[in-house]
Amino acid sequence: MSTTVDALAAVGTATPDRRRRLVGRAGRRLLGAVGVLWAAATVTFLLQALMPGDRARLIINQTAGTMTSPTAEQRAAVNATYHLDDSLFSQYLHYIGGLAHGDLGTSYFQHQEVTKIIGDQIGATIVLTLVSLVLAWAIALTVTVLAAGRDNVFSRLASGFQIVSAAVPQYWVGTILLVVFSIQLGIFPVESGSGISGLVLPAITLALPVAGFLGQVSQDEFTRLLDQPFVTSSRTRGASDLGVRIRHVLRHAALPGVTLSGWALGFLFSGAVIVETVFARPGIGGVLVGAATSRDIPLVTGIVIVSAAVYVVANLLVDVAYTIIDPRLKDA
Repeated sequence: MSTTVDALAAVGTATPDRRRRLVGRAGRRLLGAVGVLWAAATVTFLLQALMPGDRARLIINQTAGTMTSPTAEQRAAVNATYHLDDSLFSQYLHYIGGLAHGDLGTSYFQHQEVTKIIGDQIGATIVLTLVSLVLAWAIALTVTVLAAGRDNVFSRLASGFQIVSAAVPQYWVGTILLVVFSIQLGIFPVESGSGISGLVLPAITLALPVAGFLGQVSQDEFTRLLDQPFVTSSRTRGASDLGVRIRHVLRHAALPGVTLSGWALGFLFSGAVIVETVFARPGIGGVLVGAATSRDIPLVTGIVIVSAAVYVVANLLVDVAYTIIDPRLKDA
């Protein structure tokens, strides 16, 4: 809320040229956000709707829990309920019109509003995503501060860790952690559930690849900044090496990583689908897998749109974080 107020205040007190730039920038961001959401909804709808097979028969069989040969009357009733007998273009317009009014539709198989289904499950996914992002940044910054600009065994091991962690598949990491720490050692539960102990392994699984990417980008910038005059000046005033790294270099070196945080948040949110399935954790991951398998178009498209919205919001937050870290960017 305060960010919005500050932005409005900036527009109100800005010169005409700057005001036009601010309004134009806000307009481009808004159009970009709408475009991303529209594209996500359209592509997902078409992929699901154009798949071969009779959706009415599939819905009837899924509801009955067995393979049946539905009568023409049964199929006609389902087609009328979900507008499946309309042309593809009419179905698309009906769906997009509903989205414009905040209606994600009704699940074919759960017979509930998609917004309610997602609302019941998304909390666990958001918690996992945010914890994983914080953990990824903590790992990346710790390794960067301790290893950047140094030529020793630890720095070489740190660089190797970043490369390997960025490359390994999440499902492989999750499976290894599950086998070792849950099945063999019994430290963490096999099925994560909603408790804190069940959050540890999924968060580590999601965080490691992102920590590798963030660490590589931040470490390159960190090493470059260590040779800048302001670092030399701080050291001549008696500041310790660790103090210079944390107080003066880290803030500037984090900017390239902040740029990736918008992507990282979207990556983590989508990656949670796999991780939640591996660890049998509640969230929209299992819901999406089931909906995609049963071709529940309203539920699949609803989850995809929510994921796209998370990506859009994440990138807006990155812009805000940029101006907090470096206030000079407010005038850019």
